[in-house]
Amino acid sequence: MSAGRRPSSASVRPFGSVRAKTSLGATAVVAVALVAAGIAVLLSLRANLTGQADREADSAARDVALDIASRVPGRTSYRDLELPETDNHPVQVTTQDGRLLAMGEDLERISGTGVPAATVVPAPSAPPPGGPVDDHGDDSGNDDGDDDGEGGDDHGGRADPAVGEIGDITEHTSGTATVDGTAGDYRFATIAVTDGSGTTVVVHAGASLAARDTAVGTAAVAMLLGLPVLLLVVGGVTWLVTRRALRPVEGIRREMAAITASEDLSRRVPEPAAHDEVARLARTTNETLTALEAAVDRQRRFVADASHELRSPIASLRTQLEVGDAHPELLDVPGAVADTVRLQRLAADLLLLARLDAGERPGQSRLDLGALVREEVSQRTPDTIPVALDVGKGLEVAGSRGQLARVLGNLLDNAQRHARGSVRASVHRAADGRVVLAVTDDGAGVPVAERERIFERFVRLDEARGRDDGGAGLGLAIARDVAERHGGTLKATNSPKGGAHFELRLPPA
Repeated sequence: MSAGRRPSSASVRPFGSVRAKTSLGATAVVAVALVAAGIAVLLSLRANLTGQADREADSAARDVALDIASRVPGRTSYRDLELPETDNHPVQVTTQDGRLLAMGEDLERISGTGVPAATVVPAPSAPPPGGPVDDHGDDSGNDDGDDDGEGGDDHGGRADPAVGEIGDITEHTSGTATVDGTAGDYRFATIAVTDGSGTTVVVHAGASLAARDTAVGTAAVAMLLGLPVLLLVVGGVTWLVTRRALRPVEGIRREMAAITASEDLSRRVPEPAAHDEVARLARTTNETLTALEAAVDRQRRFVADASHELRSPIASLRTQLEVGDAHPELLDVPGAVADTVRLQRLAADLLLLARLDAGERPGQSRLDLGALVREEVSQRTPDTIPVALDVGKGLEVAGSRGQLARVLGNLLDNAQRHARGSVRASVHRAADGRVVLAVTDDGAGVPVAERERIFERFVRLDEARGRDDGGAGLGLAIARDVAERHGGTLKATNSPKGGAHFELRLPPA
């Protein structure tokens, strides 16, 4: 490809297309959403299964505590307790100061209960008659009967359960236990109980977390394996849907490229049958092509008409100069001057139209339209048909003085060209507040069918009229363009006397 050649649409990289960006974006959004949802599901599943393990630990702890609470006074050995299977529910029975009294069978090591020792110590002696012995050796003795049933150890600051009663679960902790050489994770529940002899002990019972870890791990693996597959499906579906949605856009692009290559502005892009954004884009594109085709046609006609209009005075001027060069006595100096003046005016009109077409904005200076009319009429060369004035005062507008003066001059020239004996110019304020400049003549008037056509460029209704008398047909076109640039309007009607009536309406300053 040469240095000055632009890359074609076919050379665009695939990942630079709208379809690829849309697919990648949708896949990324879905991936983030799925990851967030997966994490939430795993955390919820973990929390639910942990709660289930807590309830199993609570049940095991209460079963052991119930056995302890039902012990008859005088029995001080805890080795004959009926403890659950250690594999599922490792159990420790300890004193309130942490001495181990009993534990499950084959329990080798434990953590998370606060009593890591796995060696049973002798059971505490039975209390003397008259009341329970407080294991802490203090005399606080909070064993009154008005407790709320929320028993606990001294670490919790709660009263011990009454004789033969079970307290509430004081805490849940996570830890590990090694049973017959196999270690595992457990949730432990802690509960205090006072046996029949008045001795308060603490029961730690655990529930295995193997089911929780297995379920969470299985769910995580399933999500990790399913995530790529789901993302591929989402990306593929998005790619196909986007491809289908953008297919009309590609058709529009191809047709526009063909129009650009062929420079045939009569062609139009295909319009989808659907009533969506792409269909509206196609319709707007066709409307733009229609406007562009009309603008190009106007430009071509303008160039052709301008060339034709310039050819006549230039040819006439050249002929007169050649005759004058060969026969000085036959040189028509006034005719040559008239052709030069006409050529100068035509060039000025074309230059002004070019500036207006380029979007030149008029100035915003304030000016008295009535004073402008009086001044311009007074400076005109003596006319065969005088101009009568009816001009108000203090009627100010905003705009370009030179362009508005040009409009007035063109309207007066047109009126004097067609008037029989009178031309009248007036300035007044309309009922809607706008400032109105009206030019009226007593000529034949403008036919209704031609009242818009006369404002087109190079249009002259009287084709039998000589060019020197009729002008080039640019005056009214320039006047309307200037009026519209000033936010106003210029229309042609017939006056009550039968002649033409041109009315320029401008917003007040």
